[in-house]
Amino acid sequence: MITGYRADIDRAAVGLGFEAIVFVLLSSSDSAMLHGFEEQARGEPQIVEAQRLFGEIDYVLRVVAVDLPAYQRFYDEVLSGFTGVQRLTSTIVMKNLKSPIRLPL
Repeated sequence: MITGYRADIDRAAVGLGFEAIVFVLLSSSDSAMLHGFEEQARGEPQIVEAQRLFGEIDYVLRVVAVDLPAYQRFYDEVLSGFTGVQRLTSTIVMKNLKSPIRLPL
């Protein structure tokens, strides 16, 4: 039934006004690779939402950052090193109309 309570925090007010959606394609779908990727994604506070998908793309991630350069560092230094990543494709969120995400605070 109820899985928790949360406060809605103004992301910009806490310095996390940048948001990107990242589409992830893994090089394989074997169990060890999926498990490794999922554990890494769960452990990163900047990844505030993650889903495994059916179809060509394996995962979609919602990532928050201070700004574009901070996101680029996270992309280059963290995301690209996740287990089994073959391709990452990002799109920048222009405007949030409705967002149920928790911030890494």
